[in-house]
Amino acid sequence: MDYFTAILGPLLNGTAVTLQVFLITLALAVPLGLGLALVRVSRFRTASGIVSGYIWLMRGTPLMLQMLFIYFALPFVPVIGVRLPDFPAAIAAFTLNYAAYFAEIFRAGIQSVGRGQHEAAQVLGLSYGQTMRRIVLPQMVKRILPPMSNETITLVKDTSLIYVLAMNDLLRAARGIVQRDFTTMPFVVAAAFYLFMTLVLTWGFMRLEKKYAVYDD
Repeated sequence: MDYFTAILGPLLNGTAVTLQVFLITLALAVPLGLGLALVRVSRFRTASGIVSGYIWLMRGTPLMLQMLFIYFALPFVPVIGVRLPDFPAAIAAFTLNYAAYFAEIFRAGIQSVGRGQHEAAQVLGLSYGQTMRRIVLPQMVKRILPPMSNETITLVKDTSLIYVLAMNDLLRAARGIVQRDFTTMPFVVAAAFYLFMTLVLTWGFMRLEKKYAVYDD
């Protein structure tokens, strides 16, 4: 028990870093993903094609590679030449990567709404923006909750990748204690922390799904 208390402090500090990366990424990637999805389904073929290429690139390459590129290679890119500290580099990589995944989830949700509802909105004199805001997006939300739940839980676990930038997240803190004390107990505690975070997210999304299911009865 004394040992558990001793290692709890560093692990909680690591958890704070993990939660910061998770929350900031979620706050940035969700609206960016929605914006990308709206462009993706728009009638502007050039813009839609560019977004499609971006999504293909971000989904087709590993997140760790993207993070390493932003941190190590971005300073050598002509014109850009910007060197980001470890935390902003991680946030940029996670946001750009997860925005692509969220964009595809939003796109599928938008396109799942029947075409007849778009036509009905036109008959009522609603603009494209009003149709999206008042009719399509509210219906989209309840349809994308399961995939959004899966992707959000994956985000929690993917935050462990920031160890490659030597950031002191939960996993790196646990690993440091293991190497120092030659015991696997910190890994067990870290696993419990991750499980608790995913449990909270699972519970939250289940509540949302039940709330929106009421309108289907």
